[in-house]
Amino acid sequence: MNDLFGLLGGLFGWVLYGAYWLVRNYGLAILIFTIITKLIFFPSTIKQQKSMAKNARLSGQMAALKEKYGNNRMKLNEETQKLYEKEGVSPYGGCLTSILPMFLLLGVFYAVAYPLTNTLHLNAGMVNDAREALAAVPGLNLSASQSYGGQVDILMHIKSFPSIAECFGDMQNQVIEFSNSFNFCGLNLLVSPSQYGFSIYLIFPVLCFVTSVASQIVIQKLNGTGQNQQGCMKVMMYLLPLFSAYIAYSVPAAVGFYWICSTVISFVQSLIVQKFFGPGMMIARGEAARVALLEQKESLVK
Repeated sequence: MNDLFGLLGGLFGWVLYGAYWLVRNYGLAILIFTIITKLIFFPSTIKQQKSMAKNARLSGQMAALKEKYGNNRMKLNEETQKLYEKEGVSPYGGCLTSILPMFLLLGVFYAVAYPLTNTLHLNAGMVNDAREALAAVPGLNLSASQSYGGQVDILMHIKSFPSIAECFGDMQNQVIEFSNSFNFCGLNLLVSPSQYGFSIYLIFPVLCFVTSVASQIVIQKLNGTGQNQQGCMKVMMYLLPLFSAYIAYSVPAAVGFYWICSTVISFVQSLIVQKFFGPGMMIARGEAARVALLEQKESLVK
């Protein structure tokens, strides 16, 4: 699994580096990267929105089934499944599209946690030499670097210790410039919120959770799907935001910043898509299709 996420980190790293090359700021590069990935997965967003709208369209029939078979759980499940099959709706259609962003988050984590090899794509030998030079400096707390291969700490300390910069030879100026690019709106995106306890950096995990849950609640209210959520989706609604908040607390702030950007852009996308694939629009289209089918049958009879 680590190899898979490492591969994703390397691929995402090329996109991040391309964006960084344009704007020379890693925070802005993450924003550009997020927009690009959201455009790529926009068809998946449309599919999820259609699934939610279809579920909302069935809310009346679902309520009738619960009233009729409320005391017979097995019969209720059987009739519910028949209704889904008849209407061509998958009750778990949104689960995959809810899990997919988490895989993207882990891919971005590998791109950010190993920025020298996955974003700058530097030679691993130079990075190892720099890590050894960093370890030789007395008095530094390198607990985080032990987890991330030392790359985050290398970028944080490269300007303070020439022995580290010298390990990159002709590339040292580029690496130093790259380390400066993590300063965004007065915050260092290389810092992990867990390193500073109660500080301004807690805004990243907090916003990760709040924006994720709030956006889901608003979209569900617009679609009228909150009451009919299946168990999978109810769990995902809180589990994924909690997991993303935990990751944002434990790793460099750049990962949390990506997740916040991703959530906000996804919310805006959902509002746009809801206008064209919301429950009202889907019901109107379904009724139009039903009328067209009846007219076609009548013409065949004649």
